[in-house]
Formats: sequence, structure tokens, C-alpha cells
Amino acid sequence: MKKSSFTALMMGTVSLLLFALGMCMALLPEWDLFQPGLAFGGAGILLGFITVLVWRKMTSKPLVYISGKTVGSILLGILGVLALGVGMCCSMVWEQMILGIIVGIIGILILLCLIPLCRGLKN
Repeated sequence: MKKSSFTALMMGTVSLLLFALGMCMALLPEWDLFQPGLAFGGAGILLGFITVLVWRKMTSKPLVYISGKTVGSILLGILGVLALGVGMCCSMVWEQMILGIIVGIIGILILLCLIPLCRGLKN
């Protein structure tokens, strides 16, 4: 394993753990740790961005080029994940199984649209 891959793996793992712990702290009312949870979650997100920058620097790659296609792909991914999450909430929390399945399938289809958008279609 290359040093850059190992560094990215370690930093990414720590950032995801911080983010997950922060979200648990913020969203579980039994813990009563909303403010520290936001700080932990924010630190996890910040470390995730730093991880990407460090990994690209170690592999001698240029910084990420932000284009309209990149922004559109990110927005489509966010929309798909939110639709899938709302579908799961409908099914599991709000006890609306049919609506949850329909909304969840729509979210999955939106996420599947990302594959040809990002990778392109080839013969």
C-alpha cells in the first residue's frame, strides 16, 4: 500500500468517526449533547475536506476542478440521498409503507442516474 493511500485511509477513517459520533451526539436527545455534537460533526467534515486535499497533494494531482457538471452531480446526489432517506422514514418511522417504498425507489433511481452522468455512456 502506498503511503498516500494509507494516509488517506487513516485520515478518512478518523473524519468519518468524528462525523458519526457528532451526529449521534447531536441527534440523540437521551445524550443531551447537541452543541458538542455539532462541533464534533463539523470537525469531521472539515477533516474530510483536509483529507482530500492532503491525498491529492501526496499523489501530485491538481486540486479538484469545479465545473457545472460537478455541481450538478453533487446536487443530484444530494437529492437522491434525501429522497431515499425520506422513503425510509416514511416506511419505518411514519408507518406509511407504500408511500415510503415509492419514494425510496425514486431515490434509488435518482442515484442510479449518477452513474451515466459521472462515467458517461460508451459502446
